[in-house]
Amino acid sequence: MTVLVMDNNDQQQAKQDEGQDDGIVLTPEQQRARRSRSIALALALAALVVLFYIVTLVKGPGVLVRPL
Repeated sequence: MTVLVMDNNDQQQAKQDEGQDDGIVLTPEQQRARRSRSIALALALAALVVLFYIVTLVKGPGVLVRPL
């Protein structure tokens, strides 16, 4: 079995050889904006996880005691 490993430059060259375009290419400003949004989403998700953890600790084992 043969495994072909191509790095990003090889993939781009192969696309150009086949006549395929690269699709959408982001400007550095757009890349920074995307990274900022990704970081903001990650921080919001982390805050939500911490909030749920704290609420679980505060409620304690009583969270499982409820009428059916």
